[in-house]
Amino acid sequence: MDTGNTGVRARLDDHRLPDPVPAGEYECCPVTDVLRRLGDKWTLLLLTLLGQRPYRFNELHRAVDGISQRMLTRTLRTLESDGLVDREVLPTSPPSVEYRLTPLGASLLEPLAVLAGWALHHHPEIVAARRAV
Repeated sequence: MDTGNTGVRARLDDHRLPDPVPAGEYECCPVTDVLRRLGDKWTLLLLTLLGQRPYRFNELHRAVDGISQRMLTRTLRTLESDGLVDREVLPTSPPSVEYRLTPLGASLLEPLAVLAGWALHHHPEIVAARRAV
C-alpha cells in the first residue's frame, strides 16, 4: 500500500494487495490518509464551495447550514495545513479573512466530480441493495 512496498497505480485493478493487508501499512497508506480527510462531514462541501469562488469566513458559515463556527474553523485549518486551501487576511477594518483553493486543492475538483457522477449514477442501486439486506 505504501509506495515503497506495493506501489500505487492509476488503476485499482492493476494493484494487488498483500494477503493479509498489514494493519500498519494500511494505516500509513497515502490513499487511506487522503480518503479519510475527504470523508469527514464537511470537507467535500467546503471544497466544492471554494471551487466556485473565494469566500470570506462568514459567507462560508452562512452558506453551510448546520456547521458551527468552531467546526468551520477546524475544517478550514485542516484543509489549509494539507495545502488545499489558502487563507488570506484582508486589510480591512476590522480585518476579514478570505479562503480560496490552492492549485493543489483545485486539482482535486476533477476527480471529485468523477466520484460525484458515479455516486449519482449508482445511488439507486446502492439504496436498493441496502433495502435488500
